[in-house]
Amino acid sequence: MVFSSIYFVFLFFPIVLALYYAVSGRARNAVLLIASLVFYAYGEPVFVFVLMGSVLVNYLLALAIASLPKGSGRKGLFITDIILNIGLLFIYKYLGFSAGLLSHLTGLQLPLKDIALPLGISFFTFQALSYVADVYRGQEPRKNVFELALYICFFPQLVAGPIVRYTDIKDQLCAKDRLSRAFSRPKLWERRLTDMGEGIERFILGFSKKVLIANQVAVIADSVFDTPDFSTVSPGMAWLGSVCYTLQIYYDFSGYSDMAIGLGKIFGFDFLENFNYPYISRSITEFWRRWHISLSSWFRDYLYIPLGGNRRGNVYVNLLIVFIATGIWHGAAWSF
Repeated sequence: MVFSSIYFVFLFFPIVLALYYAVSGRARNAVLLIASLVFYAYGEPVFVFVLMGSVLVNYLLALAIASLPKGSGRKGLFITDIILNIGLLFIYKYLGFSAGLLSHLTGLQLPLKDIALPLGISFFTFQALSYVADVYRGQEPRKNVFELALYICFFPQLVAGPIVRYTDIKDQLCAKDRLSRAFSRPKLWERRLTDMGEGIERFILGFSKKVLIANQVAVIADSVFDTPDFSTVSPGMAWLGSVCYTLQIYYDFSGYSDMAIGLGKIFGFDFLENFNYPYISRSITEFWRRWHISLSSWFRDYLYIPLGGNRRGNVYVNLLIVFIATGIWHGAAWSF
């Protein structure tokens, strides 16, 4: 189910919104968690168990890490968590590609069938990893497993991001805290309606980007790039296809992020921005900071800086590792 579909806009979202505001307290989190699992199961009914298994494993390992004093096996548990999460990602996303590469290099015919890819596995795996990493660094673990499940499974950012940090929304995961945060402000319902209005406005902006721009220029881009004999494409058409693809990939992805941020705001969550006008960048470095901010900052904080960043080791080796990892994260293909 995608946000721009009729089923989501006219059925799923209105029902969830009505149920959310029909109940109170912790029941609101229950509504959001059940809705998120239904949202995911709509496209991937079997892989709901993979998603919930990931939640449970990371929940237990984070509690185990937090229960131990420093220097008494915490690092081993953290490494175990990394291996399990990356291993899950490898099996579903890269095992087939790796087997094909090995077959090509060795001449062996490995009897491996294509493995179906769970929706959003790259996003929910990275969110789970960042949660355990934050606990390893000293954050308090989430004692309520259902609140952690809501953090990882929340449907606005589940399938295509943005990657939401645990530290950014930890105070919003408890329904009671989320409500008290709102109640502490004057004219509560006036403020809440304002937040909902801003969320709906942001959702409509993202919806328009996706449907009115991205989907339309995609028709032109696809017609150019799918030409069987590219030598028949004129320079003008090649440029038109390139420009349209440039617009398509930006308005599609930023539109989805806008819809996710808007939906989060409607339900009381504040997600950080994921795009900051990247096409006005004056350098590649600036573009990297403005495009898919949640991913670039994730790799900076959880890979680049732990590797040494620009203070320890060879900065170019560190950058190379980060960009190779970024390419691999995007997909199992040589183009990435």
